[in-house]
Amino acid sequence: MPHRVGRSDGTLHLRCLPAFFWIWKLPLPPTSTPPLAPAGKARTGVPGLDDVLSGGLTRGRFYLLEGNPGTGKTTVALQFLLEGAARGERGLYITLSETAQELIDGAASHGWGLDGIEVFELVPPESLLDSDQQQSLLYSSDLELGETTRLIFEAVERVRPSRVVLDSLSEIRLLAQGSLRYRRQILALKHYFTRYGATVLLLDDMTADPNDKTVHSVAHGVVRLEELSPDYGAERRRLRVVKYRGQAYRGGYHDFTIGKGGVTAFPRLVAAEHKTDFAREPLTSGIGELDSLLGGGVERGTSAVILGPSGTGKSLFTLRFAASAVERGERAALFVFEEELGLMTERARAMGMDLDGMREGGNLFIEQVDAAELSPGEFAHKVRDRVDRSGVRTVVIDSLNGYQTAMPDERFLILHMHELLQYLNRQGATTFLTVAQHGLVGDMKSPVDMTYLADTVLLLRYFEAIGEVRRAISVIKKRSGAHESTIREFRIGGGGIAIGEPLQDFQGVLRGVPTWVGHDGPGFRAASALAPGPGPGPGDEGD
Repeated sequence: MPHRVGRSDGTLHLRCLPAFFWIWKLPLPPTSTPPLAPAGKARTGVPGLDDVLSGGLTRGRFYLLEGNPGTGKTTVALQFLLEGAARGERGLYITLSETAQELIDGAASHGWGLDGIEVFELVPPESLLDSDQQQSLLYSSDLELGETTRLIFEAVERVRPSRVVLDSLSEIRLLAQGSLRYRRQILALKHYFTRYGATVLLLDDMTADPNDKTVHSVAHGVVRLEELSPDYGAERRRLRVVKYRGQAYRGGYHDFTIGKGGVTAFPRLVAAEHKTDFAREPLTSGIGELDSLLGGGVERGTSAVILGPSGTGKSLFTLRFAASAVERGERAALFVFEEELGLMTERARAMGMDLDGMREGGNLFIEQVDAAELSPGEFAHKVRDRVDRSGVRTVVIDSLNGYQTAMPDERFLILHMHELLQYLNRQGATTFLTVAQHGLVGDMKSPVDMTYLADTVLLLRYFEAIGEVRRAISVIKKRSGAHESTIREFRIGGGGIAIGEPLQDFQGVLRGVPTWVGHDGPGFRAASALAPGPGPGPGDEGD
């Protein structure tokens, strides 16, 4: 029985014990001083991920990035090495699963070059593939695992990198052919790289054994990438930090996307982390009767929900508040889920609001949101970006029904909206949301109840009177001050929104069929707040 197989220089020893355990004696770290690690944490190069990781990865440690094939592990790894290269750090990408050319092509698809990064493609030696060279006593996997380890260490000694990516652990797990040998191999790699001072990112595609947590207990930190496939629309991706020793991090799931330029993460919004001092003051709409109904206007830094069935004019009211903000010299942003932007701008122009002119002036931002393509985390990031970078102080989300489509689970929709509204309120931004209720007259039902989150609630209703379908508005709730408790009729025509005097001599308006209870007039026509106007003008039908 042979006592030693392999090179004679001591790099690799294989000893056969009676119990047939194979012990790998690994080379010690280089005797020369390794390159000094730069101060501070190693940034990942992934926008948003460093925020989740509280600044990046602690240097000189062993990290695991796991996820099923297609979740973006290779892209994140390349961004990690490219970030190091941009900071003058040497990077080494050791690939056991992809060819070097595939990595180069993948990087080129994002517009990257791999200058400054050493790509080491590890392939099995030809002698191990030759049947004449096979050992009868030793399994070929024993020799392959030892040779693989030796080649990895030789590449590290040659490049002397500060950042290392090993892709992927599935190949090493298959070569180990057992959890004990696999754990010992991972521990040996960890001790080697730790004493060498390199920051190592291990990739695992979870194809060999998804339930194997061997590396979890060994790694300093673990990040998991996931891909979800909804019944309709594009795939959704999210990440979670499973473990990070000795370091606080942002827990929970965080949405991320893969696009031209790599992976972008959207950290989960925590409103309590953001606070800005501002003066609370009433903001008017430019319609005197509406401001009276609201007790002087909507306070800055609050949220308002406009409820009503389809076509009552919810969108037009929010446009009126946005236009009023622009007239005050402030910036406003519209996030439109349902309506086509061209139709909306034409309808607003007929109401006397030039949205295109406001956009060209730089004070109005309008974004069409596709609920089937956009994750809630990405949407919250878009809103934050407008508030933080563009200085927007009036935000319109039209409508919450479309936002619910992006997040079918109502419980999580409420949590997302709670954090988003709290964040906007703390930044001094005034938010207007629309919710389309089911039904036209009588009892109405909302797809999601947001009234308890909002500071102000406006209710729009259809009602029938003397052979006409009319509209009414009332304020149901206002946390920040007093408001009228009356119900007013309003009309939408070529001149915009016209609101009449309170309907004091009627009851049942909100049910849709009012009755006359006055004593001094003959009926609805005499007491109606507004005289019958001309036929429906442009934009008379609005959400």
